[in-house]
Amino acid sequence: MDIHEGDTVVDATLGGAGHSREILSKLGAKGHLVAFDADLEAIERARTIFGADKRVSLIHANFKNVREKLSEAGVAAVDKVLFDLGWSGFQLDAGRGFSFLSDESLSMAYDAGQTLTAATIVNEWDESSISDVLYGWGEERYSRRIAHAIAEARGKAAIKTSAELAAIVKAAVPTAYRFGRLHPATKTFQALRIAVNDELGALREGLLAAWHALARNGRIAVISFHSIEDRIVKQQFREWEDSGSGTRVTKKPLSPSAVEIQENPRSRSAKLRVIQKN
Repeated sequence: MDIHEGDTVVDATLGGAGHSREILSKLGAKGHLVAFDADLEAIERARTIFGADKRVSLIHANFKNVREKLSEAGVAAVDKVLFDLGWSGFQLDAGRGFSFLSDESLSMAYDAGQTLTAATIVNEWDESSISDVLYGWGEERYSRRIAHAIAEARGKAAIKTSAELAAIVKAAVPTAYRFGRLHPATKTFQALRIAVNDELGALREGLLAAWHALARNGRIAVISFHSIEDRIVKQQFREWEDSGSGTRVTKKPLSPSAVEIQENPRSRSAKLRVIQKN
């Protein structure tokens, strides 16, 4: 990201504040960190971490609204923007049904105030729409079988928890698929989480909003964890470069080393892309 002292940097995905703390360590006395998160719990945790540090502004909002919220905060332009599209470990422990390894209420909403939940989708949407979500946003090859199994199960009783849904998915897929490297419910849960939070739409809007707020020679860095997100980032960066408005710092995405993967297994699918505004 090439952060310098005095920069104004946006952490669009605050999460557990790991990136924010590292960014802040590079900003010097006159730098400004503006951190966004749609999850109010993340904002409250960060208030404890950063205390009264006047270099830090915390904004409870989805990053798709970054340009509007920066304007409201009196920030005319920013030098660097970071999007980390991976999960925060806190989200897995939030009790909202993000994990298929837990028995929790089936919400999957980042913002507790959202009306659309995963329970709404699996219990109220028609079977074909559920199948489309699982295939389109989870790249789940057994999407039709899983959607049919969900429709049959909810006909007997509403699906209320993550454990119930995971069991339905596991029973719906072929036996060989149940014991692979990934849990058979991984892609289903990914697809539902994306649908509930409109993650792909928010990513497209967020990139455009960040680009408009970015100063000349500023940089946007995006860490993605699955192919659909990476494809959106790749295409948008290429469009900016082709139009002459930007230059890709990374022609190909950077991936973690074997050592990093060993130290942090969750990084194994991470891809980092960076672009600089001309």
